[in-house]
Amino acid sequence: MQELHDAPLAPLTTFRLGGPATRLVTATTDDEVIATVRAADEAGTPLLIIGGGSNLVIGDKGFDGTALRIATRGFALDGTALTLAAGENWSDAVARTVEAGLAGVECLAGIPGSAGATPIQNVGAYGQEVSATITEVVAYDRRAGETVTLPNEECGFSYRHSRFKEHPDRFVVLRVRFALEDADGLSAPLKYAETARALGVEAGDRVPAAVARQTVLALRAGKGMVLDPEDHDTWSAGSFFTNPILTEAEHAVFLRRVQDRLGPDTAPPAFPAGEGLVKTSAAWLIDRAGFTKGYGSGPARISTKHTLALTNRGRATTEDLLALAREVRDGVHAAFGVTLVNEPVTVGVSL
Repeated sequence: MQELHDAPLAPLTTFRLGGPATRLVTATTDDEVIATVRAADEAGTPLLIIGGGSNLVIGDKGFDGTALRIATRGFALDGTALTLAAGENWSDAVARTVEAGLAGVECLAGIPGSAGATPIQNVGAYGQEVSATITEVVAYDRRAGETVTLPNEECGFSYRHSRFKEHPDRFVVLRVRFALEDADGLSAPLKYAETARALGVEAGDRVPAAVARQTVLALRAGKGMVLDPEDHDTWSAGSFFTNPILTEAEHAVFLRRVQDRLGPDTAPPAFPAGEGLVKTSAAWLIDRAGFTKGYGSGPARISTKHTLALTNRGRATTEDLLALAREVRDGVHAAFGVTLVNEPVTVGVSL
């Protein structure tokens, strides 16, 4: 277990932003993770958990407390059952499942970060969410002071949300278990129209899982969503805002605002999101509110490849990023009456 003091945190995030931590501990075993968490809790020391750093916005002043970087390793396949240690690189793990001929997470290729973060955010993209394949999550329960195993139905999964996200100071994810599918090397049925179009097939069809993975990686790369140290369009947290979910009444008001602003024939994206709920596109809202690709003149700008990604052009501060995020959020609300919600977790700052 490594311990550093006054340690820079920016290099541990995909934004490459944020000040130092008073203390940074890197844990490589579950026992080290638990011991660090217990010690911080017993001392009343603020604790920040860091995995792959792909979903963190850390304030410029840093973190006054213990930052715990989870660097545990473990990839175990037993037939179609997969167990991942929290510190495993998620994108690498997806590649290994595809190499093993298994389906279920192939369309989640290229998502940066660690396996332990996936249930917290209920990570999803291109028609798949981890909640569809997670069977249980092993976590340290800080309230009970013990390790617990939570089956899928106790994880409170919903769109980009979970019990772990709702109670961020209670659970520290240690391991995640998945049930994948042996479909003779084929993917799960494709649910996302863009993926199906790129493959020249229909939604619901299956294709070789390796082909589905490569297609998703190409789609993500075209939007700056695959990490590249040389490409500032990837110095981001991926999608900065979640897609808004509206009640039917809110959606009706929203449609009137859209048609008043853009014309009576304008039809914004709309997807069923549960009984009486409609999901629309944050990227569409941002673009139609006037914040197009590449928007901004400072060191923090919207990606030149995707309007949902806010990026650090290399000299930005966290405050630069937040100023841009607030401008976008407020501009979308003024135009359409919809309030965008940030997807990344903020530390020491707020939107």
